[in-house]
Amino acid sequence: MREYFGKPIKKLGFGLMRLPVLGGDDRSPIDIEQVTQMVDLYLENGYTYFDSAYNYHSGQSEVAFREAVSSRYDRDAFQFTTKLPLRRPMDKSEMRALTDESLSRSGLSFFDLYFLHGIGADRLEMIDSCDGWGYMRGLKEEGIAKNIGFSYHGNADGLKRILDARQPDEIDIVQLQINYLDWESSMVQSRLCYEACVERGIGVIVMEPIKGGSLANFTGEIADMFKAADPDASIASWALRFVMELEGVVTVLSGMSALDQVVDNVKTANAFAPLTAENHEMLKEVIKAIDRVPLIQCTDCRYCVDDCPENINTPRIMDVLNDYTKYNNLQGARRQYGFATGPGFGGDGPVFGKASDCTKCRLCEENCPQELAIVDLHEKAAALFE
Repeated sequence: MREYFGKPIKKLGFGLMRLPVLGGDDRSPIDIEQVTQMVDLYLENGYTYFDSAYNYHSGQSEVAFREAVSSRYDRDAFQFTTKLPLRRPMDKSEMRALTDESLSRSGLSFFDLYFLHGIGADRLEMIDSCDGWGYMRGLKEEGIAKNIGFSYHGNADGLKRILDARQPDEIDIVQLQINYLDWESSMVQSRLCYEACVERGIGVIVMEPIKGGSLANFTGEIADMFKAADPDASIASWALRFVMELEGVVTVLSGMSALDQVVDNVKTANAFAPLTAENHEMLKEVIKAIDRVPLIQCTDCRYCVDDCPENINTPRIMDVLNDYTKYNNLQGARRQYGFATGPGFGGDGPVFGKASDCTKCRLCEENCPQELAIVDLHEKAAALFE
């Protein structure tokens, strides 16, 4: 496999999207003291790759990297990746202003890897129209970015179209959402996306291997399945091992938000062993058990939204409640709830009402074909997530 950074790197990357904060949400100040402890433990164990983005923690993530890493360690002690948020048409001077801001925030003169952030089929025409690919190629030629590529959210057919339309020097690495739950998912298509890159000789960086922490917090029957297989292994370690064994993977990101998560992830990576055939069969049974969890039967018809006087995005809130029921991941669910009721990831979407804004007029319940007790579910969501 190509050595993108001039040398092999270990397969545990430090994602800077979910850093510990001193308040209640991503806009709260980052706990730099704790981040520094986490970084030091991570680097002391020989792991070197950090991943951020212009928008993470409302711009604080890159600054936290500077304070905890680039101002304290030699440049050859780490690799750093960040991302350009090309979510609307921009000219190249606007793009360069964002790039320069990321360089300044992170305290660097170049990026080891620079991505177009969160590419999907809905933005391809826009990116072509403002020559986003050419802009990225120019940064590589200038030495501002040693490697370039994009992070991707979409299906395999869309990914193949992008890869086949671009020149070889425009894509070094693609960042994909891969985990055992999404491996055969008809929506995420982790396996098919992974194979599309590997077949074309393009490196893969794995994001969401633990699905935002959701594959680490099971209780009841599912937790018992993991403990029966290996009582000494954390539940999260199974998800990391699933992706660490994949050929063509450059590294695997984990969005670590506490010191104990760094300890557990480093332990897993240091003692890495591929999953056995029996282990893979166990994970298939876990997926079946997750699919059996009873959920709110919302069909996303959005009739409840149409007449809501508070513009509450009820179907999205139902999704968050369902995810919490399946994965018992309160921190992750609260974060998704923030996206469901706020301007979304990147801060440029519509703002919806919160569940607590419900006036109990019950127009939503009158309109709901599934006859859901929406008012009660709003109260539950407000109590859990606000």
